[in-house]
Amino acid sequence: MKYIVILGDGMADYPLEELDGKTPLEYARTPNLDRLARCGEIGMAKTVPDNFPPGSDVANLSVLGYDPVRYYTGRSPLEAAGMGVELGESDLAFRCNLVTLSEDEPYSSKKMQDYSAGDINSSEGAVLIAEVSRILGNEVLRFYPGVGYRHLLVWKDGPLPELFRLTPPHDIPGREIDRFLPRGEKGKDILALMEKSSAILSCHPLNEKRRSEGLNPANSIWLWGQGKKPRLDSFHSKYGLSGAVISAVDLIKGLGVCASLEVIEVPGATGKIETNYAGKVSAALQALREGMDFVFLHIEAPDEAGHQGELETKIKAIEEIDAKVVGEIQRGLDAFPSYKILALTDHPTPLSLRTHTREAVPFCLHKKGDGLRNPDLIFSEKAAAGRLYFDPAWKLMDYFIAR
Repeated sequence: MKYIVILGDGMADYPLEELDGKTPLEYARTPNLDRLARCGEIGMAKTVPDNFPPGSDVANLSVLGYDPVRYYTGRSPLEAAGMGVELGESDLAFRCNLVTLSEDEPYSSKKMQDYSAGDINSSEGAVLIAEVSRILGNEVLRFYPGVGYRHLLVWKDGPLPELFRLTPPHDIPGREIDRFLPRGEKGKDILALMEKSSAILSCHPLNEKRRSEGLNPANSIWLWGQGKKPRLDSFHSKYGLSGAVISAVDLIKGLGVCASLEVIEVPGATGKIETNYAGKVSAALQALREGMDFVFLHIEAPDEAGHQGELETKIKAIEEIDAKVVGEIQRGLDAFPSYKILALTDHPTPLSLRTHTREAVPFCLHKKGDGLRNPDLIFSEKAAAGRLYFDPAWKLMDYFIAR
């Protein structure tokens, strides 16, 4: 038996007036997902437990079959693992975004104009993080370049994570940052780094160039997602399956590393709508042909569109996942004598809020040989409600493997 999970990050949403009361997932043309829903089983899963932050870290941990109550230690340690940064037992990791803040006010009065600094590319991001590291880094505080706007700070022998109250920048688009600046017993130390970074980056020649080209400057770092090194049981020890993860995002790669899954790199996989869908599909099918039992295939594009508030882009991302991933994966799997597909999202990223929420999300399960069960179904939040329901969602993986 071959198993594949296809996850469209942030696909779920709320009904929208401009779509005649439909969600983007309900409105989008998704014949392949609809076919899976009609021939398999469909339902909802609560991927984010109450009292946990509604992030991709918690949600994807649940989807992979790990109880966040037991295993979750913070987002940044998972990203560190995906970047190949080894954490000591007492080290504290932080996600380090390059962001665009408004430029004329005192720091606390600025607004969060863009959590991704104009979707800055990795090479320019690395230049700016290197400059921040040169001035602010030392033996205790170490900065590491990542992908695009996503970078890492490691505090050697750092304080306890609960001594900080930090806010993800994608939660506050267009808002004044004062109420969302670092709080807690050690929050002032993180705030000082952010304020100093703004003075360094605002006048950097690369940012002057970006302004002249009409691009958002990456004029501050923003620190959040703190946590210590996690301890996950291996996926193989839980399910007896060899497996791999395919994603453009360090967080998901890090989950794979921590679960002792192979991380497969795909050239041109970006985490945006302009990604190498065909390369991801090819890599997934090749891994299964070469003996892997399980592949977790993650696509980030709908989530990015949700954070940016881009309705047309989100619909396009959903339709491209359906056509270029779900349809091609199913065609490729037909060569195997037996397989199962789990297609789902991890959390809603509603366009009206431009951030994550913790409502349950739709999923569908399909096994080779399943016949037509529900001829009128489409894959959507509304269609999945009132059917199978998993709370907590980490039990869905048990059901998927055992079904």
